[in-house]
Amino acid sequence: MKKSIKNILGLLVITLVTFSFTSIKKSKKEIAIKSSKVAWKGYKVTGSHNGEIAIKSGFLTFEDNKLSGGTVVIDMTTISSLDLSGEYKGKLEGHLKSDDFFGVAKYTTSSLVFTKVKATGKNSYKVKGKLTIKGITKSISFNMSIYGNKATASLKIDRTDFNVKYGSSTFFDNLKDKAIYDEFDLVVDLEFKK
Repeated sequence: MKKSIKNILGLLVITLVTFSFTSIKKSKKEIAIKSSKVAWKGYKVTGSHNGEIAIKSGFLTFEDNKLSGGTVVIDMTTISSLDLSGEYKGKLEGHLKSDDFFGVAKYTTSSLVFTKVKATGKNSYKVKGKLTIKGITKSISFNMSIYGNKATASLKIDRTDFNVKYGSSTFFDNLKDKAIYDEFDLVVDLEFKK
């Protein structure tokens, strides 16, 4: 009986020591802003527009090679249109930067801070975060996939949550074919610095 108790106590001590010295490997991967991109697409009754917007800074954090958090800051002054050219391109970009939409003179950046990450597969995650646009912060959730030193995510954003109401039939009557849908899409392709 004494021998059994000694063996059990010995096993407990070994187990405690093993767990005490087992550490979680944490890492932070900076986003390579030149090779990463954010594409946007907005919809209206008569069609759509699409373009890009630049990342200003950002990183993702990992624990034991699994995504655990992150922050991405977007340079709102870089909103560009890819589906138009010449005068119309300039007009759309100017309008998107105006107070009717994103008010970039005052709100030069937007940000996304991850608050909770849950693995849903080998390389896929469900992410909850706080998105800030025009100084307004809202909770959002989206899916993210990570392969090697690259990550991709697709987000659907309701612009009216961030006081971007121009042309919204939710707030204005009789817009007819001038209405712009409240939701827009973001497709994010990230690459990490090596």
